[in-house]
Amino acid sequence: MLGQIIEWLESGEKSAADVRKLFLERITRGDAKLHAWVEVAPRDGCGRGPLAGVPFGAKDIFETRGMATEFGSPVFAGRKGAYDAALVADLLSRGAVLMGKTATTAFAYFDPAPTRNPRDDRYTPGGSSSGSAAAVAAGMVPFALGTQTQGSVLRPASFCAVTGFKPTFGTLPTSGVLPFAPSLDTPGLFTESAADMRLLWERMGHPRREFPELKCAVPETLDDVDGEMEQAFRAATRGFPAIAFPAEFPRVLPAVRLVNNYEGARTHEAAWREYGGRVGQKLAALIEEGLKIPADEYMRALAVIEEGRRAMDVVFREYPVLLTPSAPGAPPEGLASTGDPRMNAPWTGLGCPAISIPMVRGEVSRMPLGLQITAASGRDGELLDAAAKLADRLAEAHTA
Repeated sequence: MLGQIIEWLESGEKSAADVRKLFLERITRGDAKLHAWVEVAPRDGCGRGPLAGVPFGAKDIFETRGMATEFGSPVFAGRKGAYDAALVADLLSRGAVLMGKTATTAFAYFDPAPTRNPRDDRYTPGGSSSGSAAAVAAGMVPFALGTQTQGSVLRPASFCAVTGFKPTFGTLPTSGVLPFAPSLDTPGLFTESAADMRLLWERMGHPRREFPELKCAVPETLDDVDGEMEQAFRAATRGFPAIAFPAEFPRVLPAVRLVNNYEGARTHEAAWREYGGRVGQKLAALIEEGLKIPADEYMRALAVIEEGRRAMDVVFREYPVLLTPSAPGAPPEGLASTGDPRMNAPWTGLGCPAISIPMVRGEVSRMPLGLQITAASGRDGELLDAAAKLADRLAEAHTA
């Protein structure tokens, strides 16, 4: 979709006004059922640049001047942003058009937003970047901003059958983004396809990198995934070598959870003390328990993550790209749960880039399943090129 929009705009086939009208009509037509948006109030960028006239949405934890910035919480209902977050300002400077704010879970934790999955509204779209993923999946914007502290970009991408990208930690600015766990918080992006994501990354000023050989590996064993995900994953990755991940890797997940809970509790302690359970029942429980975690346990968890990073760097030297499932399975039915981020959280903790692309569904699962692709820190461009090529490979295999 993004590639098509840019082609229309640059060829003159459609004007920026035409494109804006097209997406406004899609939002008006579909959001009463989907609930992906908190506010729709288009604001033009600078009018020129590599993304001139391209609409996008921003998750409602990004500060946006004069626009709803409510953090998905009723305690901040009606709040307006005083300035633009650094990433929003950068996109506007490149000519992109901010269409509005997309829904998030409360304070970007697990208390669900009202957003529904565009593929089937009986199922969760995931969290916490639910609105951004759903808006892209429904064709309401060609790209959107999200954030990930455990799995909040990759999991919604998997559940909504779009592409979600979490760059290397520290690559995109977090200034003006509501923090949760600063050691983990990472802005991310949603597009319809891997090819669109590669194009967006280039238009954001990052150099294009080639990945000439798909030297990928998959884990020998798949823990914590259901049968349909394992069947789909093995079919999608047939022909790639299976390897044993180092012993340090399984220890990363509990360490990331501890860091998330320790930092998240302290980040939102003041709001909890003022508002209590109104911040969200799940967040309130996390804060109450997280404040009990001793500092020495937190420091040990950080050390475990660093050990995992060093061990996985060795693996990446032999296999530059690793393939794993994006989620334990298809999206859960209902809106009570946003799903489990256990497949994504280790990669967030390690700080390396990760992307989820849709696996072709139908034979195994009626609902979407995602393929997660990771690479060493700093290899974002190569990862995006590999993801585009793997997406082509999946499409070819499906039509063969």
